[in-house]
Amino acid sequence: MTAVPGDAALAARLDELVAGRPAVAATVAAGRTATASRGVPLEADVELGSVSKGLTGLLYADAVDRGEVAPGTRLGDLLTDLDGSPAGDAVLAALATHRSGLPRLPAGSRALRRTVALWRTGANPYGEDLPALLAQARRTRVGRPRPRYSNLGYELLGHALAAAAGTTYADLLHDRLTGPLGMGGTYVPASPAQLRPGAATGADRRGRPRAPWTGEGLGPAGGVRSTAADLGRLLAALLDGGAPGLRALDPVERLGPGARIGAAWVVVRLPGRVLTWHNGGTGGFRSWVGLDRDAGCGAAVVAADGRGVDRQGQALLEGLGAA
Repeated sequence: MTAVPGDAALAARLDELVAGRPAVAATVAAGRTATASRGVPLEADVELGSVSKGLTGLLYADAVDRGEVAPGTRLGDLLTDLDGSPAGDAVLAALATHRSGLPRLPAGSRALRRTVALWRTGANPYGEDLPALLAQARRTRVGRPRPRYSNLGYELLGHALAAAAGTTYADLLHDRLTGPLGMGGTYVPASPAQLRPGAATGADRRGRPRAPWTGEGLGPAGGVRSTAADLGRLLAALLDGGAPGLRALDPVERLGPGARIGAAWVVVRLPGRVLTWHNGGTGGFRSWVGLDRDAGCGAAVVAADGRGVDRQGQALLEGLGAA
């Protein structure tokens, strides 16, 4: 496979790791940012999936720093359609650490039917606008507070933060994070019609094209698209302190054996290093973003297919730390 213009050494390493799969990567080490691509145009935007939650976590910590919200602020205080419902009583800190009791998906989301459609035709299982998402959330039962990964929780967290700022999630992300960091290729499409020219198309494990995961409701939890260059800018800002809401990276709760969580970001202690990371997956993409904050290095890998890249991303990061 012919390398797309970018950093030659990183392109070679990426090809070793993904074995010919279409993918983009970005690294930061020793203050230097590198990007590369294999089988995908280097400038193409790709789906981040649940790495979007990491961006929303930064926005949450930043909103707390600004005094716009507090960890104990209720959803119903910001998203008034939820006031008086069980979901409306969830507080932002619990949402940020996946401890609100909200399920992975809202009630009435026809999850089984949508999953079957995804398997059969590659259809987007998400696509609600914000009013539809709130209507589903209002009907959703809330369980006891415990660690439970929730796409719904992060969708509602992001839209609540936007409501507190008097804007939309897409504009909040641009105004407070991607705009200031120069991440001009990062955006939140509400529909396929909003995809930018050159947006990459993902595929499943068998190479079948999958529909893009777009939707206003989905945005804060899994609807952000970005580029290799922008992922490099994000990594650099997380490492040099230029990103807003950096407290999101600091763990505050346990998340299963051997892991802790900040605002979305997972922290694990490995032999000789502490790893801060988030991953993601959509119908046609898999993503991983990780940092070794003590060593001052970071790596991001996004593959345009349905096979995971956690192992590849971690190997890329470990190589930076050893360099």
